[in-house]
Parts: sequence; structure tokens; C-alpha cells
Amino acid sequence: MAGFTPKISIRNLNVYYGQAHTLKNITVDIPDNAITAIIGPSGCGKSTLLKSVSRLLEISDDVRISGSVEVDGEDIYAARELTHIRKKMGLLSQRPTALPMSIRANVTFGMRLHKRIRKKRLAQRVEHYLKLASLWDEVKDRLDESASKLSIGQRQRLCLARGLAVQPEIILADEPTSALDPMSSQHIEQIFMNLKSEYAIIHVTHILRQARRLADYVIFMYYGEIIEHGPAEQVLDNPQHERTKEYVKGLIS
Repeated sequence: MAGFTPKISIRNLNVYYGQAHTLKNITVDIPDNAITAIIGPSGCGKSTLLKSVSRLLEISDDVRISGSVEVDGEDIYAARELTHIRKKMGLLSQRPTALPMSIRANVTFGMRLHKRIRKKRLAQRVEHYLKLASLWDEVKDRLDESASKLSIGQRQRLCLARGLAVQPEIILADEPTSALDPMSSQHIEQIFMNLKSEYAIIHVTHILRQARRLADYVIFMYYGEIIEHGPAEQVLDNPQHERTKEYVKGLIS
């Protein structure tokens, strides 16, 4: 991984849903301070790989997992206490789920859970994280209104602000623009570009053009396996594997 410092190291990861072998012997390092795009056809295991990084897979009873996922050198599947691991993760899903409360309360929700913060300091943080999410100018005069009144694009940025407010180190984004209009998608893409110097961003996307615009590092998956991974320009412009070549040419989808 020349030029990149690993944030996450995955070794021999296998995931089974019942009898289905969903992830097969996954071994890869994911860099810090960069955007890693996970690409590949629908159903190839992209979202499963993303969820494995935060141990969200274990919500399902029929899941079996072997191998290791190390975050900052700690194997998260060997850890008994997950709070400190989950605090490192900010999750952005396909469809934004704003909490049924005000815009302000959405941003402060996680902060209040983890620590007591003075009211003045809370107000400063609300402004800071809404600005990071490029939402402040649109909502600064209605922070006490219900978040449900926001557009879907605004709600996605609010969810990002809420996630950033607990000061994670990793942003897990599972096709975060798939339900958004082009302008809202541009907002999210620009935010990721602005944030990548401070976070490890893992971005699942089915849009190859988006991967070309954003990614520093690319992981190409096919039927539960990693076929090829490396710097974006290498994988997207000069792929070494025949299957990757077919995918970037649009011959498989």
C-alpha cells in the first residue's frame, strides 16, 4: 500500500448467511485519510464488507464470521466491549433516517449520550458540524423545527452532521447518494472531498463515474471475493485482472 497508511486491516474474513458464503477470504488494508471506494455488481458483497468493519453483521442470528478485522491494530472481533470501537465509526446509509426531533437535537443526540457538555459549547458544536456538512446556511434560522421538514438531501447531510458530532475516525458510507437528486449528490461528494484529510472514508458505490471522481483507493468485488484493489488510477485506468477490465468497460454490471 505504497503512499497510504492503513487504518483498517482485514485478514481472511469469511461471512456466511446460513449456508450462503457471502464474503470469501477477504484480505485487504484500507487507508487512513483517503476515500476508499468499494465497487462491483449488485449482490457482490460490497455492503456486507462495509458492515463487517463495525460489527453490524452480528445483528442477524444466522450470520457466521471468521477471520480478523483490525482497526488501529485492535481486532474488533476479539473485543468484548464495543462502545469504543463503535465511537470510531460514523455510518451513512442509503436512505437518511433523521431522528423524530428537532434539527438541533439530531446533531446533539450523540454528544449528549457520550458526555455532558455546557449549553454554550453545544451551540458552538451544532454550528461547527452543520457547517462541516454544508447545511448550516440552510437551517441556521430554524434549528428547533422538526428534522422531518427537511428535504431528503438535507436529511442526509443532517445524518452526516450527527455522525461527525461524536468525533469518529472512520466514515462508512453505503451508497449515500443513491436516493438523492444530482444537486444533493454533489453536496455529499464535495463534503467527502473536504473531509478525507481527517478521516478514513469507505464508500460503497454502484456508480463507476462517482468512484472515478472521489476515490483514492478502490476495491473491486465480484461474487463475494476481492478481485483487485489498489490506488484508484491503477484499478480504474489500468486494471490487471480480466474481470476488472470487463467491469470498468461496462461489460458486466
